[in-house]
Amino acid sequence: MSGDIIKLSRNTENAPISAISTQTVAFSHYNNISAQLPVDPETGKVVAGGIEEQAKQCLVNIKAIVESIDHVMDDVVKINIFLKNISDVGVVDKVYETFFHGSFPTRTTAEVLALPLDGALIQIDALISNGEGTPSQAPCDLVKVARNTENSPKSPVSTQTVAFSHYNNISAQLPIDPESGKMITGGVKEQTGQCLKNIKAILCSIDVPFDDIVKINIFLKNLSDIEAVNEVYTTFFPDSAIARTAAYLPARTVIAASALPLDALVQIDAVVSHGDGTPPQAVEDRHGIVIRANNTKNAPKSDLYTQTVAFSHYNHIAAQLPLNPKTNVLVEGDITMQVQQCLKNIKAIVESVDHIMDDIVKINIQLKNIADIDVVNKIYTTFFKGDLPARTVIGVSAIPMGALVQIDAVVSNGIGTPPQA
Repeated sequence: MSGDIIKLSRNTENAPISAISTQTVAFSHYNNISAQLPVDPETGKVVAGGIEEQAKQCLVNIKAIVESIDHVMDDVVKINIFLKNISDVGVVDKVYETFFHGSFPTRTTAEVLALPLDGALIQIDALISNGEGTPSQAPCDLVKVARNTENSPKSPVSTQTVAFSHYNNISAQLPIDPESGKMITGGVKEQTGQCLKNIKAILCSIDVPFDDIVKINIFLKNLSDIEAVNEVYTTFFPDSAIARTAAYLPARTVIAASALPLDALVQIDAVVSHGDGTPPQAVEDRHGIVIRANNTKNAPKSDLYTQTVAFSHYNHIAAQLPLNPKTNVLVEGDITMQVQQCLKNIKAIVESVDHIMDDIVKINIQLKNIADIDVVNKIYTTFFKGDLPARTVIGVSAIPMGALVQIDAVVSNGIGTPPQA
């Protein structure tokens, strides 16, 4: 790893332990928590009952992990909830509310085709603030700053933006008109525009430029709508003259959701650089910290995203498809060949910015066929020499270009970006 900050990987026996992921991987001022299934850690089996019991068990597992590293649930800044049935969200919300005492984290909720364990109805992962940092940083009392604006839709179970240290996490935005509180009329183009307008309104409310976004996640009800989404998307990025000059685009992942809240066609969340940090970091630092975007010819390039966007102590890697970087065409072969190619592309990107695969702190894997997970795991573990990253795996109805697998990653960045050391 470049730089002196240490990646800290930990497991507790009070939550299910996995052979192919680490429960929590801390680096700098964040902890990345692996997706938790509704598994009783004592029996290793899915708990009895329905969605209420399963949602509670997922959150109990996350709470056990969080407390095992001397944190509390109110340190959570971001939650992702993946459901087998979106109609269960109301029951999930009632359970969810009981686990937080302060402001809610940002949140993304979607129905997916499949989860990695038979009988599981829900899976939840999390991102945790880590004020003490990791060695050799000195502990500090950074403040989590949760904010809402009237100019974007509010939710009773999430906060629009939660800033901590040098990042803001933006809750998934649905195509809701903030004035009426209702879904806008129109098709996927109109809905995409509204989602992005809502994100922009949130950023404007905290005086952050739209081009400070480092990662975008787009959830689509129909993956065939992607071209229409891209048509609208490119009118929002780049947003400023500086970004247009640099041709800056965030890293990006597109996910096929089986269903979305309110039966929306699209939902978008974002990770945003936060140059001024949170108290007691100095506000005057804001414009001195650099977003460093990079592409390499050794991995597939896209006109719609940057392969890796580094800011402060993290790199965000755009979702990689099993494409040959020389031809930008899907590699021939089955899931074995495809997962190898995805990981080779990530490795090429990571190495192009002078990092190694063991600097990865979080991996997200989408599979067309969840039954392929055993094959994926055998290949996956060969790409790491040390502790495995935190990880989330979902089964989806479709993947761009008809691929069988898609993988994105978050990478520790010990060297930071200027003016950090």
